[in-house]
Amino acid sequence: MSGLSLKCGDCGAHLRTVEEAQEHAELTNHSNFVESTEAVLNLICASCAKPCRSKTESELHTKRTGHAEFVDRTAESSKPIDLEAPKAVPVESTEEGALGETSQSGEMAVPEVNKSLLEELESMGFPLARATRALHYSGNSSIEAGINWVIEHENDPDIDEMPMVPINMKIEDAKPALTPDEIKIKAHELRERARKKKEEEEKKMEREREKERIRIGKELLEAKRIEEDNERKRIIALRKAEKEEEKRAREKIRQRLEEDKAERRRRLGLPPQDPEVSKPAVAPVVQEKKSMLPTKPATKAERMRDCLRALKHNHKEEDAKVKRAFQTLLTYVGNVAKNPDEEKFRKVRLNNASFQERVGSMKGGIEFLEFCGFEKIEGGAFLFLPRDKVDMAVLNIAGSELNSAIANPFFGVL
Repeated sequence: MSGLSLKCGDCGAHLRTVEEAQEHAELTNHSNFVESTEAVLNLICASCAKPCRSKTESELHTKRTGHAEFVDRTAESSKPIDLEAPKAVPVESTEEGALGETSQSGEMAVPEVNKSLLEELESMGFPLARATRALHYSGNSSIEAGINWVIEHENDPDIDEMPMVPINMKIEDAKPALTPDEIKIKAHELRERARKKKEEEEKKMEREREKERIRIGKELLEAKRIEEDNERKRIIALRKAEKEEEKRAREKIRQRLEEDKAERRRRLGLPPQDPEVSKPAVAPVVQEKKSMLPTKPATKAERMRDCLRALKHNHKEEDAKVKRAFQTLLTYVGNVAKNPDEEKFRKVRLNNASFQERVGSMKGGIEFLEFCGFEKIEGGAFLFLPRDKVDMAVLNIAGSELNSAIANPFFGVL
C-alpha cells in the first residue's frame, strides 16, 4: 500500500505533503521522516467548518468553542503522498489568486470572505491570514465580530495560519461595511470590553486568593493556640512534678534527722524518745496581722522565669536583641543537654565578643546561666558547669522557660 502521509520519527507528527514536512523541519530541526500508510485526520467541525488534523486539535477546538460534533472526511481527502518537492509559487501571484488556491488534494481551499471587510481589517493592521481566519470563523458577518474573534483567539498557535475549508463551502453575503471612524470606535469598544472582562476576572481571582489566605491564617492561629495550650499543660505538669519531688526530698531529710537523733540517744545510753514527748510544745497563739498573699519559696522554674522577665523589661525597647539573647541561651542549654560530657559546651569565655554582644551585654543573661548551674572560675573570666553538677531536670526547665519566652508574644509585658 502506498504511503498516505509522512511521519516525523522524532515527535510522531503526521504531515500531508513534502512541503509541510519541510516547514516542520525548519521549525523543529527534526530531520527523520518516513513514509506512513496512516492518513492525516480531516475532522470538519459541523458548526463552524473548522478543519482539525488530529484528535488533540479537535478536543482543543471543543474546549475553546463548545462545538462537539465533527464530520470525519479523512477517507475523502486522503491521497497517496507525492514525494517530489513542490514547485515554488511565483512572486507575481496575486493575493486574490492565493486566496482561491486549493489544497494539494484538490478538496480543500482558502475560504472566501468579504473583500471589503478583509481590506478594512488589513487597514487596521491585522495580517492577511489572521484577518481571513477571523472573518471566516466569526461567520463573515461584521467587522465587530471579526475583531472580537481576534481578541478572544490571539493566543491560538495557528492564529496566523491561513484557514482551509472544503472547496464546496460558500460564504454568505456580508453586512454593509463600516466607516473608518466607526471601525475605530468599534475596535476601541471591543478592547475596552476585553480589558474590563480581564480586570473582573483578576479581581475575582484576587478575592479567591484573599479568602484562601484568611482560611490559612485562621488555621495557623488555631494550630498556634493548640500548641500554646499544650505547652501550658506541660509546664503545669512539670511544676506539679517538681513540687512532689521537693515534698519527697523534705520527707527524706526529716526521716534522716529522726534516725540520726535516735542513733545519738542510743550511743549515749538514753532510752528511745517517746514520739508523744518529742513533739514540741504548742506555742500560744498570737494574733498577728497576716498578709493577704501566701508566702512560699520560689522554685527553680519561677526564678528562671523572673530572670527572663527582668531581662526583657531591662531592654524593652530592643525586642530583636532580647529575642536573639533568648535563642542564644537556648542554644547553650541545648548543647549541654545533648552533649553533657563535652567540656567545650560547658565552658564559656565571658570576654568573647559574640557572647558579649548576644548575652553578656544583656542584664540578666549571665544570671540565667548561673541558675542553670554555671559558675564563674579563673577570677570571673569563664563560666563553667562541672560535669557532676549537670542536672538534666534543671536544663529541661530552662529550655522550657526559654521556649515559652520566645514563642509567647506577651511574655514579660505585664
